[in-house]
Amino acid sequence: MKTEILKLLKESDEYISGQEICQRFHVSRTAVWKVIRQLQEEGYQIEAVRNKGYHLLESCDIMTKTEIESCIRGQFGRVVDFHESIDSTNLRARRLAEEGAGSETLVAADAQEAGRGRRGRSWVSPPGKNIFMSLILRPDILPAKASMLTLVAALAVRDGIESVTGLSPVIKWPNDIVSNGKKLCGILTEMSAELEGIHYVVVGIGINVNLEEFPLEVRDMATSLFLETGGKVVRSQLIAAVLEAFEHYYEEFISQGDLSRLISVYNKNMVNAGKEVRILDPSGEYKGRALGINEKGELLVEMPDGEVRHVISGEVSVRGIYGYV
Repeated sequence: MKTEILKLLKESDEYISGQEICQRFHVSRTAVWKVIRQLQEEGYQIEAVRNKGYHLLESCDIMTKTEIESCIRGQFGRVVDFHESIDSTNLRARRLAEEGAGSETLVAADAQEAGRGRRGRSWVSPPGKNIFMSLILRPDILPAKASMLTLVAALAVRDGIESVTGLSPVIKWPNDIVSNGKKLCGILTEMSAELEGIHYVVVGIGINVNLEEFPLEVRDMATSLFLETGGKVVRSQLIAAVLEAFEHYYEEFISQGDLSRLISVYNKNMVNAGKEVRILDPSGEYKGRALGINEKGELLVEMPDGEVRHVISGEVSVRGIYGYV
């Protein structure tokens, strides 16, 4: 009931009487008052005026299970597993998936103590500043296609950021979200599967949101939405926007079984497209011109002699000729 009352308060610009809330949810005035008190204790500024009712004064950057649930608009994230602090949302999501948690379950946290990126890199994770979220999926696809979900997630994060902040970040293939040449977001996709089928996929997303500064060692390559826009972002709204975009792109991906319907939108937002890049391959570094992706999510790189190589994400890294992008 708390989530429903919060949604009602958010959707109204006027005062809502206690009697109206009672009738809508078939509860007593005392029950309504208790919920309002709980919301106020969580940090919501709710004005209570005799003979007028209750009014939510402004949206604050509050991260709770109730807050996230009140923002969800689609099917993704209907089940929320929230933690004030956690070792890793991906680890938690994997544990829940092993226990039978349903597809589209969302794990989110206000702080993360053992976040990981590609190649086991740590992720700066103070409380009250960033988004740490992992989505459980159970797609009916072959395991070889699961890596494409990382690119699907990149599109969703890009769109979610734009819809909430107005900022138009770009994608550095395969899954880094970038603004002004610096990284805003990392995505880590993990899978449990057998040869012919997937048990589950966990897509982990970490977004630098309201960080005002970074450690010296990453300052030149990392940024936040606050630093890029100059304003604070309500994280729950951004989570909901990312999930809504993810649901749309995921349906397109599943309907085709590949990225064929998403190639044009991905390439349009890919910062590497048409540029000279360095491919850092374990077998040897080489340079070429990035042409975009194909339906498998592979990066097409044109070599100086005209040969087009298909680069698969994994242990391969892509860099600009003179820097990160």
